[in-house]
Amino acid sequence: MTDNKAYTPDSEPAAEKESSKMPPSYANAVIGSDFNSKANLTEEEGPYDPFDNRDPNGATAGGALAHLLKSSLGTGILAMPMAFHNAGLVFGAVMTLIVGFLCTHCVHILVKTSHNICKDAKVPALGYAETAEKVFEYGPKAMRRYSNFAKQFVDIGLMATYYAAACVYIVFIATSFHDVINYDLGIKWDVRIYIAMTVIPCLLIGQIRNLKWLVPFSMMANIFIVVTFAITLYYMFDEPLDFSDKPLIAPAAHIPLFFATVIFAMEGIGVVMPVENSMKKPQQFLGCPGVLNTAMITVVLLYGVIGFLGYVRFGDEVRGSITLNLPDGAWLGDTAKLLMAVAILFTYGLQFYVPNEVLWRKINHRFAPEKHNMVQILLRTGIILVSGGIAAGIPNLEPFISFVGAVFFSLLGIFVPSVVETVYLWPDRLGCCKWKLIKNILLGVFAILALIAGSAASIDEMINPKQED
Repeated sequence: MTDNKAYTPDSEPAAEKESSKMPPSYANAVIGSDFNSKANLTEEEGPYDPFDNRDPNGATAGGALAHLLKSSLGTGILAMPMAFHNAGLVFGAVMTLIVGFLCTHCVHILVKTSHNICKDAKVPALGYAETAEKVFEYGPKAMRRYSNFAKQFVDIGLMATYYAAACVYIVFIATSFHDVINYDLGIKWDVRIYIAMTVIPCLLIGQIRNLKWLVPFSMMANIFIVVTFAITLYYMFDEPLDFSDKPLIAPAAHIPLFFATVIFAMEGIGVVMPVENSMKKPQQFLGCPGVLNTAMITVVLLYGVIGFLGYVRFGDEVRGSITLNLPDGAWLGDTAKLLMAVAILFTYGLQFYVPNEVLWRKINHRFAPEKHNMVQILLRTGIILVSGGIAAGIPNLEPFISFVGAVFFSLLGIFVPSVVETVYLWPDRLGCCKWKLIKNILLGVFAILALIAGSAASIDEMINPKQED
């Protein structure tokens, strides 16, 4: 799962945020334009270049690359050994590369389509939801009526993704403390007790509404994660690696769980558009090598190596996070488990901040201004309590991760980008023999199959969990 530190809510249109910085005549031209038809540009005006209107003080290519890489170091990479357990060594290695390529391609077509629709809409930048909305508004007449639906679908999908990931965070934190405390103190408390205790600090962190107050937590989390990775690598190589008893291809029934877990780990679709929008030279985001390609090649190789070697080291005993496989009772192993749990707890505030900002922008007009503070407190408290309840109902980390990846990331990371590109290029820009249409249909079918098969396998494992000693 990505730690989306660079994300900013999509619900505030880019045109509104930029209008205050534009000359009045230009702002009126952007905001007052008719979004139900193609922009009418005069020859005197010339084609609009959104890149020329970006913030000159925006992020550099190096800064954008750092954001993307940092956002990839979370629970997702720790789940990769479990993904290889569900795939086998050879099949897992090959398909990790293929899924990584597909995820990169889907991000590429989303960003490229966003660049193109920005030229039509004459705005410097658009978020994910606004890109989907404007593509439908400028698309075929029959599709224009669905523009608001497209925006709401992406917004709601992003909110659901972040809330679901927050549930995964709670389960991960509670499971880590459960393993360490139960073993060291010789008690047998159920993991749900630890989930209930985890909800308490989450209630406090979840009330933070200013990003600057989350920065210290984020910095500490980054330090803890680096230390945890170092300890984990130490334990991965403290014994000779045995390849002989590891299958090259896992049973077919496990394959859907592999795809769901890998998609969960690699997809960072929520952070991509905010990072790209923050760049002062967005043309450096795509291309060769480009920020996106450099980041994804690094991420795919890192995830593949950790997944491959982690599975070889721990075999069939591998769990939803490789840190949970570290030796019980060993001070170094316990330190890694607790540091990672605290790091994820500190990251919870940002994970929870993102969907709440989107949700609040959608509903704050329904409440009197003097009641906003109380409503926000009650809303955040209620959502966290519901998240804790869901986590207690599904305390098994492995299928929970697969379920979130299968349902939410398959839709937002693969299905929606392929639909957005198709609508934008329809009907006469789909390439020779409409190969782009065929390609996007195949992507859509893959996403739906991953959603159905992955969620079905995950639900089955939730209902019939593996029995542990």
